[in-house]
Amino acid sequence: MGAGLVTLFLCGDVMLGRGVDQILPHPGDPVLREPYVDDARIYVELAETVNGRIPRPVDFPWPWGDALRLLDEIAPDARVVNLETSVTRSGAFASGKSVHYRMTPDNLPSLAAARPDACALANNHVLDFGRAGLAETLDALAAAGLPAAGAGRGADEARRPVIVPVAGGGRVLVFSFGMPSSGIPSEWAAAVDRSGVDFVPEPSEDLAAEIADRVRQAKRPGDIAVASIHWGSNWGYQVSRAQTRFAHVLIDGGVDVVHGHSSHHPRPIELHRGKLVLYGCGDLVDDYEGITGYEEFRDDLRLLYFASLDPGSGALAALHMAPVQARRMRLCHATSEDAEWLRATLDDVSRGFGTRVGGESGGMLALREA
Repeated sequence: MGAGLVTLFLCGDVMLGRGVDQILPHPGDPVLREPYVDDARIYVELAETVNGRIPRPVDFPWPWGDALRLLDEIAPDARVVNLETSVTRSGAFASGKSVHYRMTPDNLPSLAAARPDACALANNHVLDFGRAGLAETLDALAAAGLPAAGAGRGADEARRPVIVPVAGGGRVLVFSFGMPSSGIPSEWAAAVDRSGVDFVPEPSEDLAAEIADRVRQAKRPGDIAVASIHWGSNWGYQVSRAQTRFAHVLIDGGVDVVHGHSSHHPRPIELHRGKLVLYGCGDLVDDYEGITGYEEFRDDLRLLYFASLDPGSGALAALHMAPVQARRMRLCHATSEDAEWLRATLDDVSRGFGTRVGGESGGMLALREA
């Protein structure tokens, strides 16, 4: 989106499991062990009650809808998603969890339709079917040519970044890690002799400094480093001081973009020393239509984030955001009224961080300094 700049596509949670998996060409086992729902097809029925019939099976690109056209038009240099589901046929539900997400490996062409360059896996659903389910997830993604970070067969693999070459000889390095505040159990932490996720027990400055040291060791001049973090609660706009300090230490230590996710709706945006901090990107693809109780947050409205950065300094040159809406488990362009609601909300919650959000022609939103 600018000569000499590196443009990243960033988004929040991509949850192709459960109900979404059921509408794709190869639906997996629909059995669930949730307190109120025991069949994933019920989530499809809930969505249809709200927005109308969903044809079944849909084609693989269906969940992305209008987002694919936007991605093609903008043509980012690197695409980063948080893949928040196990990719497995396993029926071994992880104990101690009330919600489990899985998609069958046969439906991975749906993820591939968005052509992600990096899938962040350090989240609270990637081990929903145990370590055997994680192994199948890692194998399936590798076989499909979908690079993953944040989980592995040991700590070294879980900590290893995805490296995306970009024009001009630079690279985008994507590190993925997660925290218990997002619901990741501590026993999911990868170790020398144990598979799992890159687990960070708390948002302390010391741990942020350790991660920043890892980033500096991997980074070369001209590289862009992304820290993709699964943290925080599902709902609300509050960002703790600990999270803010953690993000600032990362930026001060060499990270160029803090890519936060876990919340079901967008959270504040900050610029720290000219570099981008997304405290929560919200959901992008899921089966949440028809689930009630949090209507005030309008979680049917989602954002695609396009961040253009100077590869020399890592500083943000521009952040454009495309508002979309989930309808019939498919992303559609948001109406002008819905886009304005999202702009005003994000502008209000971000101004305390020194940024504002404005509107642009074509329905896009843009970040501005206050």
